[in-house]
Amino acid sequence: MSASEKAEKKAMSLRFPTPEQYDAIAGAAKAAGVSMQEYVLSAAYERATAVEKIFLDAARQASEYTREAFAELGDDQPDTDRHAAALAAERRLAELDRAEAGHGNAA
Repeated sequence: MSASEKAEKKAMSLRFPTPEQYDAIAGAAKAAGVSMQEYVLSAAYERATAVEKIFLDAARQASEYTREAFAELGDDQPDTDRHAAALAAERRLAELDRAEAGHGNAA
């Protein structure tokens, strides 16, 4: 963290709109055994990271769905057919490499 970033961090002063709000938060902090600052900061952090957690959970679910969908696409082709197609592709690439080498591409 740079010196300018440290300088930007300042103490936060909260003003509670009603005494009831202050009393509720003060009571909850006391019950949790932490200061009001710790209580408010942890609640704010949990709320802020909840949005990120929801996004990441949705991304994981989408990834799993996509992985399963593509796995299903490959299931209709037996392994022997896939292997034969891979061998044919390798042979074709080898033929193309030999043809290119036969053209005398000297530098």
